[in-house]
Amino acid sequence: MTDQLTSLEICAGAGGQFSGIERAGFAHELAVEIDPWAAATLRLNRPNLNVHEGDVREIDGRKFRGIDLLAGGVPCPPFSVAGKQLGQDDERDLFPEALRLVREARPTAVLLENVKGLASTRFSTYRESILHELDALGYDADWKLIEAASYGVPQLRPRFLLVAMRRRHFKKFAWGLHSDRTTTVGEALHPFMAANGWRGADSWAVRANRVAPTLVGGSKRHGGADLGPTRARAAWLELGVDGRGIADAPPDAETPVDHTPRLTLQMAARVQGFPAEWNFAGRKTAAYRQIGNAFPPPVAEAVGRRIQKALAGKTLGRDEQTVVPLLSRLGAGGRAAS
Repeated sequence: MTDQLTSLEICAGAGGQFSGIERAGFAHELAVEIDPWAAATLRLNRPNLNVHEGDVREIDGRKFRGIDLLAGGVPCPPFSVAGKQLGQDDERDLFPEALRLVREARPTAVLLENVKGLASTRFSTYRESILHELDALGYDADWKLIEAASYGVPQLRPRFLLVAMRRRHFKKFAWGLHSDRTTTVGEALHPFMAANGWRGADSWAVRANRVAPTLVGGSKRHGGADLGPTRARAAWLELGVDGRGIADAPPDAETPVDHTPRLTLQMAARVQGFPAEWNFAGRKTAAYRQIGNAFPPPVAEAVGRRIQKALAGKTLGRDEQTVVPLLSRLGAGGRAAS
């Protein structure tokens, strides 16, 4: 018999949210992922994990009735600019499936993440419809736009999060305070750049003195093992990084001091905040897509710990404020009430 909290994760990807939630104290009863390489990565890192390699529509939530947490990163293309922002008209929108699982599994808490596009006015009615359905099921909920850089991740990476809980637990929930101090690319990657004796590593790190733009993983149809479109690559170049591809190894002692290096897979994983011991299945392009599309583990861990604290009924700290359910703050027309 164990008191450890349990979770069901959908759209688990390569394990970004998974590993963060795990570090926050949740044991996964199931991880669902449709991409074969990402599913292989989950099995590679957690051989005993129950992984369903397939569509989330195939999962019967009733088998997980009473789970503590339903978590997932539902597909972002329906709400991203690159995905044409078709929202609920996009067949890739899996929010309805997530809500179905909430109805069937009746978890104590829910954590879903998506791109910042979902926070736009364009989708206000859609967001409110999700809140109303959760409210009808007995959950209070809140949306929050966060930036990964505020959680020690050396890139901007804005994400839009939904946290919902049974009302008695939500009363104990607070998003918590994040750090004002950011980790720069130079601070995060200097050990990797210097690992093979490159004499330019110190001066490179001084130049790379800011957080990175959002790492872009691309898709099976678009994008490869590079750091994104022209604008993103230009921003990386300002940090002293060649974004046109991914290197097989860091610079070495024979590399010119003024060389402009490319990131390796290990460096890209560090920019996302993955644990050093986390490995990725597949060749370079497949592995990089997994890394680039992940939810940063430190953010997932931080939010997961706030959820864990609320479920445990722990008293909020002096500087913590209880979150007022968003539906309670909505006035006419879906605008926040003052």
